[in-house]
Amino acid sequence: MKIYTRQGDTGNTGLFDGRRVRKDDLRIETYGTIDELNSVLGLVIADCPHAAITDLLGLLQRQLFELGADLATPEDSANASKIRRVSPEHVTFLEHQIDVAMNQAPPLKHFVLPGGTRAAAGLHIARTVCRRAERLAVTLAGHETVGPQVLVYLNRLSDLLFALARLANHLDGRADIEWIPSEPAGVRGSGFQPDSP
Repeated sequence: MKIYTRQGDTGNTGLFDGRRVRKDDLRIETYGTIDELNSVLGLVIADCPHAAITDLLGLLQRQLFELGADLATPEDSANASKIRRVSPEHVTFLEHQIDVAMNQAPPLKHFVLPGGTRAAAGLHIARTVCRRAERLAVTLAGHETVGPQVLVYLNRLSDLLFALARLANHLDGRADIEWIPSEPAGVRGSGFQPDSP
């Protein structure tokens, strides 16, 4: 199987039903962002020392392939019956994993800033990419047919990635970075201090 086909050299690509669309089509942009999210999860897996988290992320990567296929194949298209759709069971699975992760981490009392360990910071990046994919999917759903569980799945997945970021910090003995509102004058603390001449 060749990597290059030359079929996309004019800026078009194919959906699963054979239709050709522009590469900046909203549907392509949406499932392309799912692909970006999948790549970020791969980077987190490479950085995270906790098998309980990396095993789950590997499973999520496989689910994201199914989500991409769902988005690439409108329900009214020719090959709609040939792909596996994101289902309510997928969403229930995510909700269970959120509960498990949050029950292991300390109680959440404040807003949390992204950061901590490399794995946690990577999971926060994944969360924000997931939110972007969700926004694109919402826009897409306003114009075209989208699978009924796509938006729900992305909403829950971003929550799970947040919960896993907190868990990654906790397992490494790192506290969450809590958001503390700025003082009325602007910035709390001493801030940047230039070196003396």
